[in-house]
Amino acid sequence: MNQMVVTGIILSTSPIGEYDRRVVLLTKELGKISAFAKGARRPNSPMVGMVNPFSFGDFTIYVGRSSYTIQSVKISNYFSDLREDMEAAYYGFYFLEVTDYVSKEGNEEREMLRLLYQSLRALLSLAIPNELIRYIFELKVFCIQGMAPQLSQCVVCQAHNPPADFSVSKGGLLCAKCNKNPQLTISLDKSTLYTLQYIVGSTIEKLYSFTVSDEVLRLLKRVMEQYKAMYMDKQFKSLDILQALYKS
Repeated sequence: MNQMVVTGIILSTSPIGEYDRRVVLLTKELGKISAFAKGARRPNSPMVGMVNPFSFGDFTIYVGRSSYTIQSVKISNYFSDLREDMEAAYYGFYFLEVTDYVSKEGNEEREMLRLLYQSLRALLSLAIPNELIRYIFELKVFCIQGMAPQLSQCVVCQAHNPPADFSVSKGGLLCAKCNKNPQLTISLDKSTLYTLQYIVGSTIEKLYSFTVSDEVLRLLKRVMEQYKAMYMDKQFKSLDILQALYKS
């Protein structure tokens, strides 16, 4: 029997047939995979309560010719505390959705797995606002995908230390000479620029180690909402629910 143990987190599940589940896993060894959890919906199944979104641990899988089958599970973190906070839970589901969207089967996805895990842990901390965690996560996703903005020099002429005028369409900073449409750029103060630079250059383990002022958070929101709209053409259900929560 062709078995292996993979370490990963469940991104989503869906019912298959009467008793089975289809599970999407992001793993350290195989990247993103889809696997079947046979009998997981039976009340007496040992996998009841284990094959749910957020569950992180070791999965023993059977590797078939065209599919994977989960045979046993050893969960080390259910992230169960997220479910006790509606806002944090939907931020968590949003992170799962984004990860599922940007990850590709057959790709090496260790960095995304580390980012997702650390971001979910950050949601459990009361020291960092969930909204800030969201913008850090989004920007670091773009970095991992090779789409980080240029934040150290003008994206057009490569002049160093340009004014902090951020162009979403150009993907970074513009100097005064190259900024032909100032009304279309976002003027950043030094604190916001430093925050963006720190996120881009930081290791994943040190990402969630700071807070920012309300003004910096406002500018981060403006930058990331426009950047995401430009470079990630996808509507996420959990984000729609979050926005509805803010309005209520």
